[in-house]
Amino acid sequence: MTLTEKILARAAGKAQVQAGDNVWVKADVLMTHDVCGPGTIGVFKREFGKNARVWDRNKIVIIPDHYIFTADSKSNRNVDILREFVKEQQVEYFYDVIDDPNGHWVFDPTQGQLKRQYGSNFAGVCHTALPQKGHTRPGEILFGTDSHTCMAGAFNEFATGIGNTDAGFVMGTGKLLLKVPETMHFRLEGMLQPGLMAKDVILHCIGEIGFDGATYRAMQFDGPGATHLSMDDRMTIANMTIEAGGKNGIFEFDAQTQAYVDYRCKLNGTKATYEPVERDREQKFVYELVVDLSRLEPVVACHPDPGQRKLAKELNHIKLDRAYIGSCTGGKTSDFLDFARVVRGKHVAIDTFGVPATPEIVRDLQAARWGEKTVWQILVEAGVQMTENASCAACLGGPTDTFGRMNTPMKCISATNRNFPGRMGNKESQVFLASPMTVAASAITGKITDPREFLS
Repeated sequence: MTLTEKILARAAGKAQVQAGDNVWVKADVLMTHDVCGPGTIGVFKREFGKNARVWDRNKIVIIPDHYIFTADSKSNRNVDILREFVKEQQVEYFYDVIDDPNGHWVFDPTQGQLKRQYGSNFAGVCHTALPQKGHTRPGEILFGTDSHTCMAGAFNEFATGIGNTDAGFVMGTGKLLLKVPETMHFRLEGMLQPGLMAKDVILHCIGEIGFDGATYRAMQFDGPGATHLSMDDRMTIANMTIEAGGKNGIFEFDAQTQAYVDYRCKLNGTKATYEPVERDREQKFVYELVVDLSRLEPVVACHPDPGQRKLAKELNHIKLDRAYIGSCTGGKTSDFLDFARVVRGKHVAIDTFGVPATPEIVRDLQAARWGEKTVWQILVEAGVQMTENASCAACLGGPTDTFGRMNTPMKCISATNRNFPGRMGNKESQVFLASPMTVAASAITGKITDPREFLS
């Protein structure tokens, strides 16, 4: 069996499953956030009763993160709905924006978008926060009401996005009926060269198969090249499997996985036991691709979908209006460090927005020093508008006062994960997806630029 089939078989209590089987699987974690949480709660109460109790209050994780730092009253109200439900159900893991369990969330636009407006328990973007807070474990089943839940596949688990109806059912029963997906095999060999990042790897793969090439399929990444990738790298790749239509992405378990998960579970006091899965010698794949990481070049996904792959060096005629680094895909500490290496000592030529994915990443950047300056200072002095308010921000548009949102037609190069029309705001805008290093180089020149031009 493949990695995905092994996890689903175990969760279904079966010795073996194969692609196409329909099986009931037990959930280990259900995650929801402020956009889909209220709808999921509504489905749960409608189907199970107003006084129903969730199946397991210790296995539900609620993380407000999408439409947070906005004065939009309906968005603010969504966070209050989550808080009321958590209080009613005594849900163990709720990463609220405010510290007062009886309070109400109200964003204050008079304070501006750059300075922190959240409490001590706020976790930031759900997909980045889940592993940081110790909720991603090898061999488990993670369901989330967000398509990029597949990011947790980096940790050798089956993680996938589901809709509000399915989530409401899981909330009440802890189970879900799934069709076992076929598995596509991506064998990674070699090592990434200077100027290349994990974002280039996944954009290359999507370019090979198309933005619908993995529809309802598992994308399995392994091979010697995968062992050289950091956990952040693996998260970037697993995150964007949905951009090819994938049901889930998954990596093998190794010492890196173990070290990360063990540390995070211990740090946060979350469940520390888990059982990873190993691939069988004989596996059945519907597609196989060998990717030599050492031969890749910086790539860009052009408007209007993530499958429009072109080399960055071929696009230097495209002038840009904006650059953006952030989101679950491109807002991790390592992403900002690589971005900072390019812009250090230089200045951006276009409006450039930086949104760390979590408060922990904000602290990392404000604490780490390169010489006499912190990384945060280096970014700000380069002209990057850095906000302490970790969230999804403009990655998915949001209300018009969202930090970094494109409210008029413009061209933006972004380290985020999706570039369908209207994704980051105005429907006439064009979004070019690239690695943080490519975004940094392009921000300096004001046009799409190969980052290797700035590497000595």
